[in-house]
Amino acid sequence: MTTAPSAGVAPADPGANPQCSQARHGNLRRAVRLLDIDPRRTALAVLLGTLALGCAVALAAVSAWLIARASQMPPVLALSVATVAVRAFGIGRGVLRYTERLVSHDLALRGMATLRTTVYERLAAGTTGALVTLRRGDLLTRVGADVDAVGDVVVRGLLPAAVATTLGTGTVAAMAAFWPPAAAALALALLAAGLLAPSLAARAARTTEAQAASARSDMTATALGLLDDAGPLTVSGRVARELDSLRAADAGIARATDAGARAAAFAAAVGPLATGLAVLAALVTGVPAVRSGQLAPVELAVIVLTPLAAFEATSLLPAAAVQVQRSRAAAARVLALLDDAGPFDTTTGSAQPAQPGTSLASAPAAPVDGPRLVASGLVCGWPGRAPVLDGLDLDVRPGRSVAVVGASGAGKTTTLLTLAGLLPRVGGRLTLDGTDVAEPGSDDLARGVVVTTEDAHVFGTTVLENLRVARGDVSVEEARQVLTTVGLGPWLELLPDGLDTLLGPDARTVSGGERRRLLLARALLAPARLLLVDEPAEHLDPQAADALVRVLLADTRAEGRGVVVVTHRLSALDAADEVVLLEGGRVTARGTHAHLLATVEDYREAHDREQTTARTGA
Repeated sequence: MTTAPSAGVAPADPGANPQCSQARHGNLRRAVRLLDIDPRRTALAVLLGTLALGCAVALAAVSAWLIARASQMPPVLALSVATVAVRAFGIGRGVLRYTERLVSHDLALRGMATLRTTVYERLAAGTTGALVTLRRGDLLTRVGADVDAVGDVVVRGLLPAAVATTLGTGTVAAMAAFWPPAAAALALALLAAGLLAPSLAARAARTTEAQAASARSDMTATALGLLDDAGPLTVSGRVARELDSLRAADAGIARATDAGARAAAFAAAVGPLATGLAVLAALVTGVPAVRSGQLAPVELAVIVLTPLAAFEATSLLPAAAVQVQRSRAAAARVLALLDDAGPFDTTTGSAQPAQPGTSLASAPAAPVDGPRLVASGLVCGWPGRAPVLDGLDLDVRPGRSVAVVGASGAGKTTTLLTLAGLLPRVGGRLTLDGTDVAEPGSDDLARGVVVTTEDAHVFGTTVLENLRVARGDVSVEEARQVLTTVGLGPWLELLPDGLDTLLGPDARTVSGGERRRLLLARALLAPARLLLVDEPAEHLDPQAADALVRVLLADTRAEGRGVVVVTHRLSALDAADEVVLLEGGRVTARGTHAHLLATVEDYREAHDREQTTARTGA
């Protein structure tokens, strides 16, 4: 479905999907596959990381040998190789570490870009059940921070574990060449630091993440709501309540952190304790070996000081374990979003084929005169709530205009969103060119229908680029013409940089009426032949409102488009082919504007009040 980007259409409890709360191991594996990590780059990153830390271990070992040997005052030439090696390992550590960072971060960033692209494509092409129950803050968290967290598991979780494994094995093997008992002690200490410490850290992270995930989502959504809707919240007196919710979420995060603090403290203590035990074991076994002649004094310095560097790799593992837990929770939330968007193969990163008869992809070609959207006995409502409209019959095709009117709360907007495919229908039938619209977001539907809603998003970029959201090849002349058509010609002339003028975030630098007409101009530029518009006359004076509604109902129809307009303005509806009146969850009357004026008393009275208000300016 081609739609104007929306800021979100319904508040809901973030993470309500059960999959979001079940951070299973399989979720992380599925998400990592979606990163499409290059195995060769991964192997290169592990190799560079191992060499970088290997240089650190070698630097410690050679330095220990050099210091101990120098104390014996040998000829200078006997120390030259060790001196050069110290310099080489010192320089190599920094260079290799920098190179490893370049490769590993490039690997992770490519993966994040791939996963985020997949998420956007699935949300654009899939069903809207993944979106309608999410608040905007939670949605932004999932496509932003959660995707980043999945990508971070590569750099901060998987690669450190691989490097620690290879480096630990190599260091123990090298130590065994000098003194096997010290190597055995080092191996046990490395296992303790590499397994026990991460296990305790993971336990702490699981405890924290289980309690903090929902609280963080609530805090993000609430904070974004306070920033974006400060005015409406102040007017409605809800600021204090939202601030209380924000404080409660912050307190929840603090409690979750405290809950995992004890296990985290034990995890932090394991590493230094294991290091100390490895050094102590080297001394306890090495000193007698030196006395008995089994070990040279210089070698004793090597086996005692080398473990200090060997544990540098394992010191990263507790943080890696924490990152794995965070990434697993984030992966569950991202995959829940993808799964809700429709059947999805997370192995290949593509949509699974829909069942025959449920997708428009195999629908026959649209007739020459354009697409036809037909509703028969349509039942409209939000998921999990009672239907707001029952039994709607509607025929929308190019060259025909329909106005949907009714009191506030009659279900006008819900009906429009259902016709657009942004809400799944509760019952009845909705077809495009005779094919059941069971898969909103299909290519045929996207080409046929465009909808603009009251809360459609305006981007913080130029006027022209906002219009190009509908069609990327919109020219300057086309942009000027459509802005003039919707009554924004004088506004455009007053802008400091014309079409290149930057708009504030979500068009906060323009008035409500200007924002609404800008959204309408964007919809008019879309190539779709069927246009669905929600309350285009909002925030406009009566004369401008009526003129704009007439443009939609008459001029747009004359251009060969089908139009459905949801509006509270009745004066301009003489330009509509049909007016549909909603009341009490059903269609109570329909016909031309003149017919309803003559036969429906409530409609006539509302029209007369509107006329009186326009004349008196009250």
